[in-house]
Amino acid sequence: MTDRKSQTRPLGATATLGRTGFPHVRSATGGELSIMTGAAQAGFNPIDLLYASLSACLAMSARIAASEMGVMERITLIEVAVGGEKATEGPSRVERFDIRFTIESDLDAAEKREIVERAEGICTVSNTMVRAPGLAITISD
Repeated sequence: MTDRKSQTRPLGATATLGRTGFPHVRSATGGELSIMTGAAQAGFNPIDLLYASLSACLAMSARIAASEMGVMERITLIEVAVGGEKATEGPSRVERFDIRFTIESDLDAAEKREIVERAEGICTVSNTMVRAPGLAITISD
């Protein structure tokens, strides 16, 4: 099996925003998306991207965990739905993440629980969130 820590990928994103309109985001690898903030607009807003990052990371990490456990061939689908609750007081933030794993398979409850526990330990996004990283902010001239 390939050591997942030895593989590198350019990371980062840049958002651009004019005097009007919505932000446009470009990843370090060239991926692009436009941000939507209207309640009825289809697309991602910044909080959706946070939820999407967590759900995708946990789903991929669950697949890694299942492979390491030797049970991936017994799984037909891994789905991770993430939502949350915004704080009602204090700074604007997500106060709680609600995460639901669905693992379609013939695995028993204990095997599924082990996959989820391992996935949480593997996922860079969840590990980052529970450890409150610092922000290093600079202002360009």
